[in-house]
Amino acid sequence: MAEEILPAIPLESWRPTKETLHRYAQIIGKVALAKGIRRNHWWHLTYRLTARGWTTVALGTVTEGPVFTCSFDFFDHVLRICNDRGTEEEVPLAGQSVASFYREATNALRNLGVEVVLAHPTPFDLPDHGRPFDEDEEHRTYDPAAAQRAFHVHSQVGRILEEFSATYSGKISPVQLFWHTFDLSVQRFSDRKVPMPDSVDPVTREAYSREVISAGFWFGDAKTPAPTFYSYTAPEPAGLSDRPLRPAEARWVVSGSGHNAYLPYDDVRASADPVGTALDFFQSQYEAGSSLAGWDAVGLACNNGITDPVLTSPRLGWPE
Repeated sequence: MAEEILPAIPLESWRPTKETLHRYAQIIGKVALAKGIRRNHWWHLTYRLTARGWTTVALGTVTEGPVFTCSFDFFDHVLRICNDRGTEEEVPLAGQSVASFYREATNALRNLGVEVVLAHPTPFDLPDHGRPFDEDEEHRTYDPAAAQRAFHVHSQVGRILEEFSATYSGKISPVQLFWHTFDLSVQRFSDRKVPMPDSVDPVTREAYSREVISAGFWFGDAKTPAPTFYSYTAPEPAGLSDRPLRPAEARWVVSGSGHNAYLPYDDVRASADPVGTALDFFQSQYEAGSSLAGWDAVGLACNNGITDPVLTSPRLGWPE
């Protein structure tokens, strides 16, 4: 039988591994926050997908070396930390508590010449947010098969998000994994600034300083206990949730003071064309949000990653 394009990944089938891995991801994500060169909308601290897992961007600066990356390998099941001096360290993912992983990762970084002090060495926006990482002996489950299956889902969804990205020529983020919420997503921006009151926290202020339409996927959590594709527009224009979504299984869900468009992952899996169904869902929310927000959707359109109108001609291919 042909391999499924989008394999099953019920939340309950790997929840303990997910909860442990989420905290591992937050630990290394906070290393990126401390040692990365800051980019707009926090793009310096997110993970990128590789053929084997997730990686940070290159961290360190010209004057505060070494340059290094931290990569989760879901085939060898290690955190691999490499520097620009040609040396590396590995930290196993299995057989660890969050506390022992934190200690081993910190020691590995130190062995490579990276001294890092996390400003807040505790989970962000998780139920145990007040407990230091080095005291967490509760979360210690890592099932290699489950982690590899979850990465395979990320890899496939990442390709779908890359295809969606190819149709937009404006300011757009990488396809990236946000470690605080554990969602894989891509953000399209307009150039309009979003005024916010001084009371808004600095994380939100930077993330939403420009109009944005986000498309993404998460594995599920206590509020949404199933893997789900999502999309939203921020700030949300009036009347957005009255606009139709595609396919029929998609729906608007109240989220805070606004709405998210949701499409269950399993509905996409069951469709005759999972890739086309997911792309159509993202496009339908983008059409609704960009239209109501007054974006120049025609001017920002991009034909399969090509912006030059001459090169879009079917008579012309890639120059040899």
